[in-house]
Amino acid sequence: MRYHRYNFTLIFLMLFLLQSCAKVPLTGRRQLDLIPNESMLSMSFQQYDQFLEENQLSKDKKTTKLVQSTGLRVQRAVEQYFAEHNLSGELADYAWEFNLVESDEPNAWCMPGGKVVVYTGILPITRNEAGLAVVMGHEIAHAIAQHGNERMSQGLVAQTGGMLLTKALEEKPQLTQQIWMTAFGLGAQLGVMLPYSRLHESEADHLGLIFMAMAGYKPQEALQFWQRMAELKGEGAPPEFLSTHPADDTRITQLERLIPEAMEYYNRTREELPGGKPSTAP
Repeated sequence: MRYHRYNFTLIFLMLFLLQSCAKVPLTGRRQLDLIPNESMLSMSFQQYDQFLEENQLSKDKKTTKLVQSTGLRVQRAVEQYFAEHNLSGELADYAWEFNLVESDEPNAWCMPGGKVVVYTGILPITRNEAGLAVVMGHEIAHAIAQHGNERMSQGLVAQTGGMLLTKALEEKPQLTQQIWMTAFGLGAQLGVMLPYSRLHESEADHLGLIFMAMAGYKPQEALQFWQRMAELKGEGAPPEFLSTHPADDTRITQLERLIPEAMEYYNRTREELPGGKPSTAP
């Protein structure tokens, strides 16, 4: 009897997980998506506002404006891509926001709902608007691909056996909060998120490259940015098999293979704009 009950439970759980699968835009990869969008966005907006209250925004108006204008261009590219694929409804509840925060750390991130933070410490590596678009496109891609939802969903399955989020919030609020913190790393110094998996990083590279190209930035800028990042890391970079991130040479090789696809989007954008040339910064 227990054996049959175990099999029934296992089958039920497998069917539940199959029904809870979603597809990542562009790549088509299936992913686990257990958490309602409204729940993800509610937690995201709350944590983002708290982060901004606890950290110092940059007083450099010119650079802040550059971050916001670059983010807006990538945002519009994302919205255009989703509209062309009849997916605009998935962005309906997004509340896009782009902020520049004072920190020496070379980092940036985007939370669900389009909540973006760029640290001043990454600006010497981005160097220009196009380099900034590489970073913002990549980070926005993580949110668009719902990598955070996927991480939380995997955590819920591991910790609660597939319990619905609404029930988990009611019966195990501390556990649910812990899973959120593990997925996004908020609460750590300056709100640094935990590293994404190598799969997520490669996927964000792909999506981000397409989005920046659609925004009118040359895809080749991504190669130059990651080459500068590799030089910064130098000999201190860990071997790829010990890191959740792709090794820099692997990442650059993968991006090189994606350049022809991204150039199709870039050339189309160039043809659609008045005068035939995107207004990109050098």
